[in-house]
Amino acid sequence: MVLLLVVDLDLDLDLAALRPLGGFFVLRTVPGRAAAPSGPLPTLRESYENRTADVHGDALSKLSLRVRKVTRSLRAPEVRVGASVAHQALAARLWSVALGCATLYGRIPDLDPGLLRWDADSTAPDDLWLSEVRPLPGDAATVADAVLDAHLRPLTAAVQARWRVAAGLLWGNAGSALAGAARELDRWARANGRPDVGAGARSLTAELFGHPLLAGTGTLTGTAFRRRSCCLYYRVPGGGVCGDCCFTRPPRSSPRDPSG
Repeated sequence: MVLLLVVDLDLDLDLAALRPLGGFFVLRTVPGRAAAPSGPLPTLRESYENRTADVHGDALSKLSLRVRKVTRSLRAPEVRVGASVAHQALAARLWSVALGCATLYGRIPDLDPGLLRWDADSTAPDDLWLSEVRPLPGDAATVADAVLDAHLRPLTAAVQARWRVAAGLLWGNAGSALAGAARELDRWARANGRPDVGAGARSLTAELFGHPLLAGTGTLTGTAFRRRSCCLYYRVPGGGVCGDCCFTRPPRSSPRDPSG
């Protein structure tokens, strides 16, 4: 299927069209605070590639810092719950930026992990800064390369190796994050009289779910999604189950990750 998206604007250097969509969609491109008090912000590539012990470097310590921060914030009973939630949150940021640009501009910026810097100590949503805007096509294959292959493969591998979270659960997070981004974009489109944007988001999302890494993660109907795994959020005190969870109520016990 050939997906035709409406091109409204040139891909401007500050990606201004993303701002009305909300915090998960916004991508900073103006240097601003490009460094944290502890030093320059690491690139996402550095965070993905260094999987050794924390004492060996800043890159992994930033990923570990994020997981610990999320775990403490949620008061999660075990760190892998925080690791799963942190993984899904970063996936949601990446999908939101890519989906928002593809539907509003018809193109996406190059989201190479070496160009994206990340403040792991920020509040939610994850603070991302793109050091250079390089336009790429906004078709499903390019979006999949930019998000799934460049980011979610190495991120998933790092989280799985460091915190022993099941791969099926993490790819379920990726599918849930994509569907959530599409749902928010469709909601914005309806509220602002932009049916073209909503239709483009739904079509692009359906095409992305045909990718082998996402095809088995759940069932997509429009922008509604029911995943085949659980992100473990039900283990957070008072957390319950998410709207797209495979469970209809929190299980009483779970000897293993429900990874589908």
